[in-house]
Amino acid sequence: MNKEYKMKYGKDELSFSLDSSLIVDELVIKKFPELPDPAAAIREAIRNPIDSKPLNKIVKPGQTVAFIVNDPTRVANSYVFMPILLDELNAVGIPDEDMRIVFALGTHRLMTEQEMIEAVSPAVAKRVKMYNSNCRNKEDFQFFGTTSRGTPVYFNKLVTEVDHIICTGNIVHHFFSGFGGGRKAMLPGVAYYETVRKNHSMMLDPNAVIGKLEGNPIYHDQVEGAEMCRPSFLLNVVLNEKKKFLKVFAGDYIKAHQVACEFVNEVYGARIKQEADLVIATCGGYPKDINVYQLQKTMDNAWCAVKPGGMVILLGECIEGTGSELYEKTMQKYKTPAEVETAIRTDFQIGAHKAYAVTRLMNKAEFVLVSSLDPQLAKTLLFTPAKDMNEALQLAFKKLGSHPSITLMPMGSFTVPHM
Repeated sequence: MNKEYKMKYGKDELSFSLDSSLIVDELVIKKFPELPDPAAAIREAIRNPIDSKPLNKIVKPGQTVAFIVNDPTRVANSYVFMPILLDELNAVGIPDEDMRIVFALGTHRLMTEQEMIEAVSPAVAKRVKMYNSNCRNKEDFQFFGTTSRGTPVYFNKLVTEVDHIICTGNIVHHFFSGFGGGRKAMLPGVAYYETVRKNHSMMLDPNAVIGKLEGNPIYHDQVEGAEMCRPSFLLNVVLNEKKKFLKVFAGDYIKAHQVACEFVNEVYGARIKQEADLVIATCGGYPKDINVYQLQKTMDNAWCAVKPGGMVILLGECIEGTGSELYEKTMQKYKTPAEVETAIRTDFQIGAHKAYAVTRLMNKAEFVLVSSLDPQLAKTLLFTPAKDMNEALQLAFKKLGSHPSITLMPMGSFTVPHM
């Protein structure tokens, strides 16, 4: 019997019809109660932190503070907790002029003034100065040393020339560094380009995988780098697919993060009955599908649920295109996943690494992309373009037959399938 399904696409939804008897799994986040009073939970977390003194016992009058805050590609509801953090420090004698916000852009594009204001709230934007961390301006960064894995560690002076660094953000699974959040506010968040490039080059290691911290060289390298300019405190949140708070974690930037990751596994881990012939996945709409760079995270999750030789239909608007000029140039130059991998192993570059991250998944299954990208560009990126869901489903049934097993992933950027 045919049934209508809806999945998020950009700031809208796409509808499509399927025979419901073909659906073997529909993967969603486990139901955890939303926090009834996020502000109260934030205050409780920072006053009773994990393996740390409370925030108001760490920062002393006369000292300066830098808050590291997520950019728009990583929703953390910073506008909810930033006023609380400022007020908490005001109460112990730290005036607004002794605090600043630095946005953890990593190698992402610079934020506009309006994006900064929206991220932290107009009220907070009026109180403290806000800055982008531009990874390309080497003079903005201070050198701290080289990690045991050879990463030269440079952090933005906006965070190194204060008394206390407070890391904030959200936590979800990450496709090669295990989990987001924690130390990632520092590295890659406010690190120099070469620091990020060298650290991320370890994604070629077989232990650099989703959901793994212990033994993951990228994670250990990031922590080793962050320890050279150790953050004083961490506030990380876990949200559901509606961007509502599920839990707040605060304290030591390593220990509190590790505890939070255990909860993230409970929330976002999705057990599957079997790998499916066809996986239909959406990133979850804007900003998770703002570009191919962000879309790739959903690809990784869908890859876990599809059979070898199967097909994945991806819904991702990609209103900002690929998200990386170097990624595009790499794909214009190399025509197969094998060629891309050889090139990346020879000369690892941020942006070009996304070409490897995307195309390595295509060795297992065909990826059909429903997006606003020019179809020729989608083909250059080795996707099969489809103008809408009808065309995508026609391609799937033509390849897989009339009765493929189907797994739906309406929260594709969050849910991490496992057997």
